[in-house]
Amino acid sequence: MAERSTAAVDVADNSGDKPLTAKADQSTSDGVAQNRERETDSEEAQGSGGTESPGKASPPELHSGHKLARRYRLEECVTRVDGFSSWRAVDEKLRRAVGVHLLPADHPRARSVLAAARSSALLGDPRFVQVLDAVEENDLVYVVHEWLPDATELTALLASGPLEVHEAYQMVSQVSQAMAAAHREGLAHLRLTPSAVLRTSSGQWRIRGLAVNAALRGISSDTPQRTDTEAIGALLYAALTQRWPYDNDAYGLSGLPKGVGLIAPDQVRAGVHRGLSELAMRALANDGATASRHETPCTTPEELVKAIAEMPRIRPPEPTFTAPPEYQRTSYQQGYGRPAPHMGATQPVTAPPPPLQSRTGKALKWAVSALLIAALGLGSWQLADALMDHKKSDDTQKTKTTDGNGKDTDKTKPVKPIAIKGAREYVAKGDAQAPGDVGKTYDGDSSTYWRSKSFVDGPEMKPAFKPGVGIVYDLGAQQTVTAASIGLRYPGDHTTITLYGTDSMSSSTSVDSMTKIGTITTSGTSAKITVSKAKTQYVLLWITAMPYASGDQYSGAGYKQAITDVKFTG
Repeated sequence: MAERSTAAVDVADNSGDKPLTAKADQSTSDGVAQNRERETDSEEAQGSGGTESPGKASPPELHSGHKLARRYRLEECVTRVDGFSSWRAVDEKLRRAVGVHLLPADHPRARSVLAAARSSALLGDPRFVQVLDAVEENDLVYVVHEWLPDATELTALLASGPLEVHEAYQMVSQVSQAMAAAHREGLAHLRLTPSAVLRTSSGQWRIRGLAVNAALRGISSDTPQRTDTEAIGALLYAALTQRWPYDNDAYGLSGLPKGVGLIAPDQVRAGVHRGLSELAMRALANDGATASRHETPCTTPEELVKAIAEMPRIRPPEPTFTAPPEYQRTSYQQGYGRPAPHMGATQPVTAPPPPLQSRTGKALKWAVSALLIAALGLGSWQLADALMDHKKSDDTQKTKTTDGNGKDTDKTKPVKPIAIKGAREYVAKGDAQAPGDVGKTYDGDSSTYWRSKSFVDGPEMKPAFKPGVGIVYDLGAQQTVTAASIGLRYPGDHTTITLYGTDSMSSSTSVDSMTKIGTITTSGTSAKITVSKAKTQYVLLWITAMPYASGDQYSGAGYKQAITDVKFTG
């Protein structure tokens, strides 16, 4: 599919960034509450080709409380510049916050903005801030998009320092995968800046401005994939060093010293991860950079995704635990019903009562001793008799436990976790669901997951259309699997999961030829499957029924399921 050279709705900023491959006009602002700076100066942007002048179009006279389509109530103007205005608004029909971009219908770029917004809305990828509506009405063109009050711009995150290495790795991985998916559909961004990349409260990275922001600014490019790849390299460079990889200051970041050229991130800041440093240079090689080990430059997001996949995986940092407070005694521990003594106070010592020294006292002591000896003797005899009876009962009713080989044993073998070495989506018929997200099912992060598409029929899947969806896991070698635990995102009636042992990760092997090793049907968000000691290297997790779930920011309403936290034990 031919690449599109237009890009999408985004929050503009006035950071004075150096042009990567093109120049463009000013832009507007969008959906995050933290960015409320008004633009007043002209700015250069990514992309190549000429720019359009907005002509004499004047911004519409709007105010807080104004309603669009008797539905979107404008609340606060975030940006007003160059004939555009950007607002925080409320969708009164769905009772949620949204962002709205407004421009006159006779603006020179109004048509291209509408076309770009509608193209972006058709992508429907949850990794991008979604365009919800694009309308021309009453001499106005407006674009409605998601508003993410819990998201933080990369610009704000970098204000306090560079990202932790695992965060930088997650950011470049997710942004590269998202842009590769967009380019496969013919959509480019051309304006990937730190203010266009957001981290949500759940740790997911999202991109705003696909297709519309470039249309607003009149940006175009003869090499859109190269432009976006270079921009991802600049984002990674900034995340590792807290410096902008050019000789000008931008987005609240200091640029590199003038005259030194583009130097590798690990030469700018101590302790930078070597692999990520080289990755940034490979992406920035389009602008004259040279990778540390002279690897082949990455010129498309797809090449960048492959380069990341070839790197050793970067694990999240170990959690830190706070030491418990120093142990302190309480008044209860010092004596029931007695207050704790004051520090430094001298406590009076009570003298013990004198022993019984008279003839009566001595006789009393002997009598008590005799009674104690008699009681002990009687108790010992009864205890011995009871133990003898109990031993006879055990001899007649004793049970034995046997293991799988029929041998007697008195202890249970320990459960051993089995590490997952790799995974691949299994596609029996039709299209894949989310092949790029299979790794999220065993990354140890319960906030990430692989999900299916939303289906019309259910909960049982229709074999004629789609017999099932699932993932094949590679355990590295032949392993004895005894159990599996699976985290699910959507509860409801019902999810059916079956495990199969197979001899490869290929989808060409039919399910009928595999060995069924366990199954479960559940209505909850977790599934535990007991396996009768199957020995296999590859395990297919196969879903044939999914519950109905309402629409959300990721997909529409329908029968669907998502998988996270898959673990095998042996």
